[in-house]
Amino acid sequence: MTNVTNELMYELLKRMNGDISHIRHAVTELKSEMQSMRGTLVSVQQDIHNIYGVLGRHETRLDRIENRLELRELAEAQARFDPHP
Repeated sequence: MTNVTNELMYELLKRMNGDISHIRHAVTELKSEMQSMRGTLVSVQQDIHNIYGVLGRHETRLDRIENRLELRELAEAQARFDPHP
């Protein structure tokens, strides 16, 4: 069985300390990347919200245009039967 000496324990602790330092650095990088992804998702969500708003306005406009066209078509159809032009 190997004798456990203070030097061996010291070397193991130094190696563990270095590993933990690398892990902390990696976690910090991951946090930064997650923040970036969160910001991107928020901007995509805002863009989609804006697109829905524009589509809603276009739908309203198209409904008004369709209503006007139907009224005009009705007036033109009625004018054909109206004896006083």
